[in-house]
Amino acid sequence: MSIFSNKPKVTPVQVQPEGAATANATPRVEKTDEEWRQELTPEEYRVLRQAGTERPYTGEYWDTHTAGVYNCRACGTELFTSNEKFDSHCGWPSFWAPLADGTVRYIHDRTMGMDRVEVRCASCDSHLGHVFEGEGYGTPTDQRFCINSVSLTLVEADDAK
Repeated sequence: MSIFSNKPKVTPVQVQPEGAATANATPRVEKTDEEWRQELTPEEYRVLRQAGTERPYTGEYWDTHTAGVYNCRACGTELFTSNEKFDSHCGWPSFWAPLADGTVRYIHDRTMGMDRVEVRCASCDSHLGHVFEGEGYGTPTDQRFCINSVSLTLVEADDAK
């Protein structure tokens, strides 16, 4: 069931209960909290493992127009491409869809007095950001995946060859 309206979309957002995994997106990367702390910088850990948010207009990719694939910074899974990235002027990288179905999962987020949809990496369950809909950006899905730069690593198109 989509938490958004019933109008047609290219990729409907299906919200899962906390801790649930879909059949095609079961988390595959499992590490202890100590292992994550050793591998990630304090800021990466705060955002990816504790669902923090970086300040707007400070992240590495909020205004990047480089062609390539955006991977999960924690586990390296390919999540988004530059083809779906757009300028939303919100201060974080914005995408109108993930790279493929099953690469991200969605959690109903009621923190901070808001009702939002959290986006997590389907492979390692790291926090990426949130997805919003109906904001009038004119994207093919009418969605804005607002993702923290610190959650991503850009593999430039030239580097992928």
